[in-house]
Amino acid sequence: MCDYSLESVASRPAKVGDMLVSSLFSNSGTRGFAAVGEPEVAVCLLPGTELAFEKPVEFEARFGFLTTRRINQTMARFRHINENVPRLHHDALEFADGKIILLTHLRQGQVAHVLQLPAHPHAVEPAPEETAARSVVD
Repeated sequence: MCDYSLESVASRPAKVGDMLVSSLFSNSGTRGFAAVGEPEVAVCLLPGTELAFEKPVEFEARFGFLTTRRINQTMARFRHINENVPRLHHDALEFADGKIILLTHLRQGQVAHVLQLPAHPHAVEPAPEETAARSVVD
């Protein structure tokens, strides 16, 4: 449920109605979601979970030293990508226009609400060739 890089962080599963904030977890050096009021607990999402952000989503480029970019969208679906590559970040957000952003690239402090959990978490995963064909926004 949570990316491999959050294995050393306390975690819990997401619930409908959770208010989440994009956070950098100090004992992992990576970003994910924490519930508002629980800054040291990672909230793990199932593939297919739908999120609504309070503002258009902002993210940092792959290496973090470039400027912050914005996607002028506030709705996203959580998914896993590149699952066949171990020790690579898999947690990502997919937007209606097909853009995919790794969760670890989200700018810190963005607030999102969990709208819906997947009815069948594995049914939303694409075929391996579809995942390979899609690109991640840098």
